Amino acid sequence: MTMPVPAVHEVQYSGLHIKVFHANHGEGLPRHQHLYPHLTMCHSGSCVIRKEGVERIIDKHSKPINLRGGEWHEIEARENGTVIVNIFSEDQY
Repeated sequence: MTMPVPAVHEVQYSGLHIKVFHANHGEGLPRHQHLYPHLTMCHSGSCVIRKEGVERIIDKHSKPINLRGGEWHEIEARENGTVIVNIFSEDQY
């Protein structure tokens, strides 16, 4: 089970919300869903993204992952010092 971790930085810029999370192994964003889609990426360390029927490991070399609105998903750090960044615009939904 993924242990929740709060965002260390939250920025709004030109209608976008940017959230940065610093997570250690087993921490991240537990299973949830919302109406809006968002991009997620891993800037340091590695994490696993789980969503309906898919599990994918990403790191700083991976392309950002688009998580669709209305679909459950979970993001969990696989190692200490993982940095996860989410970008979204919930105001459009």
